[in-house]
Amino acid sequence: MMGFQNVKQTSFLTDFLRQCGGHAIIDGGLATELERHGADLNDPLWSAKCLVSSTELIRRVHLDYLEAGANIIISASYQATIQGFEAKGLTRDESEALLRRSVEIACEARDIYLGDVENGRLQTRQPVLVAASVGSYGAYLADGSEYSGVYGDAVTLEYLKDFHRRRVQILAESGADLIAFETIPNKLEAKAYAELLEEEELKIPAWFSFNSKDGFNVVSGDSVIECASIADSCEAVVAVGINCTPPRFIHGLILSIQKATTLPILIYPNSGETYDADRKEWVKSTGVSDEDFVGYVGKWREAGASLVGGCCRTTPNTIRAISRTLSNRFSAIDK
Repeated sequence: MMGFQNVKQTSFLTDFLRQCGGHAIIDGGLATELERHGADLNDPLWSAKCLVSSTELIRRVHLDYLEAGANIIISASYQATIQGFEAKGLTRDESEALLRRSVEIACEARDIYLGDVENGRLQTRQPVLVAASVGSYGAYLADGSEYSGVYGDAVTLEYLKDFHRRRVQILAESGADLIAFETIPNKLEAKAYAELLEEEELKIPAWFSFNSKDGFNVVSGDSVIECASIADSCEAVVAVGINCTPPRFIHGLILSIQKATTLPILIYPNSGETYDADRKEWVKSTGVSDEDFVGYVGKWREAGASLVGGCCRTTPNTIRAISRTLSNRFSAIDK
C-alpha cells in the first residue's frame, strides 16, 4: 500500500471516528424525506427548492436523522448552484446567501439536538459533523445525467472547475466541518474537484463519493479504482466511498476502493429502487425493505467501511436500524 496518501488531514476524521466508537452513521435521504413530509420538489432545484420556501422543513428532517442516531448530517445544497438559482430569477448575492443558508440550517439542527441532550429530552449524545453537499454538474442539469456521467465533449475539465468554483468557495467558508462531493459520476469531475481544492487552497476536509450501476465502475463506465485513486491523490480528501447505488453492489465496490486507498471508506446507498430520469420518479418495485437493507450493513462494516448511511428513499427508520445494528455488533470490537 506504499505511496497512498494516508497522512494529510485524515487525523480529523480518524479522531472523529474514534469519538464515535470506531464507526460513524451518515444521515439518509433528504429530498425524498422532504417529499414524504409534503414538499413538492418537481423542480430543477429539487431539494434546494426548500431553501427558498421551507427552511423549517429542512431543519426538521435534519433533526429527525440526528434523533435516529446520525453522526453526520448533509446540507440541502446537493442541487443548489448559483447558476440554478439565477435561472429561477435570483440575483448572484441571493444565490450565494442560499448556499450559506443550507449549512446554517444544518448547524442550527445540530445546536437544537445538542440542546435537547443537555436538557434531558434526549438520552444519548453522539458527536455530530455537518457536511456541505456538492452535487455533480449532472445534478444541476436535472436531466438524470448524474446517473450516466455522460456530459458531452463540450464539458471539459476547465469548464467543470469554473462551474463549481464559486459554490465550493462559499461552502468551504460556510461553517461546515467538511465538504461532501456526492454522486460523482465520472473521473473527469473527480479530477475537477481535486484540482479545484488544490488550486483554491481551501482549508476544509472533503470526501469524494461516487455512484455505480454495475458494482465495478462508476456510472460513466470509468473504473472505480481509477476514480478512488484520483480522490486519494488530493491532500484535502479524508474519505472515499459510494452513494446512491443499489445495496447489492456495495460489498464489491468497497473491496475495489481498498485497492486504491487506505483512507476511511464511506457507504450510503439508495434503497435499491431505480430512478426513471424521463418520468423523474423512483420505481418502487425494485427497492429493498429497511430490514433487508440493514442486513447488508454488517457485511459492509466487516469489509472495511467505517462510515455508513443511506441516500435516496432511505428514511430515519433506516438510519435508526443501521445505528442499532452497528452498535450491537461492532461497538465493542471497534473500541
